[in-house]
Amino acid sequence: MAKLVGCKVEEVALMNGLTVNLHLQLLSFYKPTSTRCKILLEAKAFPSDHYAVESQIRFHGLDPKENMLFIHPRQDEETLRTEDILDVIERQGSSISVILFSGIQYYTGQLFNIPAITKAGHAKGCFVGFDMAHAVGNVELHLHDWNVDFACWCSYKYLNSGAGGLAGAFIHEKHAQTIKPALTGWWSHEFKTRFCMENELKLSEGVNGFRLSNPSILLVCALHASLEVFNQTTMKDLRKKSILLTGYLEYLVRYNFSPDKTDPKKPYVNILTPSKFEERGCQLSLSFSVPVKAAYKELEKRGVACDIREPNVLRIAPVPLYNSFHDVFRFISILGPAINSANTSKVGDNNKL
Repeated sequence: MAKLVGCKVEEVALMNGLTVNLHLQLLSFYKPTSTRCKILLEAKAFPSDHYAVESQIRFHGLDPKENMLFIHPRQDEETLRTEDILDVIERQGSSISVILFSGIQYYTGQLFNIPAITKAGHAKGCFVGFDMAHAVGNVELHLHDWNVDFACWCSYKYLNSGAGGLAGAFIHEKHAQTIKPALTGWWSHEFKTRFCMENELKLSEGVNGFRLSNPSILLVCALHASLEVFNQTTMKDLRKKSILLTGYLEYLVRYNFSPDKTDPKKPYVNILTPSKFEERGCQLSLSFSVPVKAAYKELEKRGVACDIREPNVLRIAPVPLYNSFHDVFRFISILGPAINSANTSKVGDNNKL
């Protein structure tokens, strides 16, 4: 796992679920003061992150409406500009305690500039953490070298361990002596004396001190099997293939399904995800001129496994570990009839009105 996230072995722990790990980390990193009490996050953060931040602020007796600071895209834009993120940090950083961003934004598929955000946050005295749920196993990560303070992720997306699989947590080694867990358990105790049963806590250093209890063997086995597969390749090689796969998908979508001025009734597809490969992983977020739920149902009928996200997006992710260029080609050949059928249903429904 350390290789996948770009850190030292002693900086990573496999434990709990993503939101549990985020709470444990925020309990130690979010220490609001009278002047530095805000948490900065993207406006459409994944709900679990949003709720965790909201509840952590309430836990300290503060008002989330005053202490959750959101960054929104510019008008008529879907994704955030790095310069706008850095500008908010520069202007308001003195009031920000923690910056918490996604590595990759779940809805748009945007890959954030993690090193730039981290550097800017540290320059203003903020702790900087990331939810890497959609980034781990998807893009190359260098959490240690980027100097990220903390991160957490699940393992049931690109790590393939199954829904509810064992999650991961990272805390940079520079905090090993200074950041302590607010909650401890038996597994927080250093391994070599854990079974002495003396009930005098000898806290493990760094992220290992944040462990609470023994993880489920079934969850460990599922993740272990996935990591064995990843050990047969490298993220560098997977990323090379991913850039080509998603680039091929983008090209075919734009070529076949862009708006046609000569045929305004023809259904079309928009891509929310940035075109630059440096700003995305393997996912493309697609919106449609036809109802997204109808498009999803038509694709599902035709055997396509994809993902719908409200209010209007299908997430299409050709994963380099197991998807091929032929898979992308087949998807495009299916997408046309699917959205045409969805469009026909839409017209039929309108005629009934």
